[in-house]
Amino acid sequence: VQLQASGGGLVQAGGTLRLSCAATGRIVSRNGMAWYRQAPGKQRELVANFTSGGSAMYADSVKGRFTIARDNAKNTMYLQMNSLKPEDTAVYYCHFVLNWVDYWGQGTLVTVSS
Repeated sequence: VQLQASGGGLVQAGGTLRLSCAATGRIVSRNGMAWYRQAPGKQRELVANFTSGGSAMYADSVKGRFTIARDNAKNTMYLQMNSLKPEDTAVYYCHFVLNWVDYWGQGTLVTVSS
């Protein structure tokens, strides 16, 4: 199984970006899907994820601005980011638990200028 993330880039404050992460390979079960981010000099933090019941959960810092979504038929997860702020600048990582194994995407850089 491999993950391919895309969609990062440079955007002005208040702008929008949409990240995608596609999983390819033999997938028997999907056990977890989440987006993390790591800003320079900081620890990696959870941004948004789906619970085991399928509900979307968000970090307080992104509630109301970010939306996590998925297309199970395509084994793809998305992160719609609106009203971006300079403090959202980070490398964003997708994380899947597939076939009960952890997989990480390669990271995609999001830079928000003020």
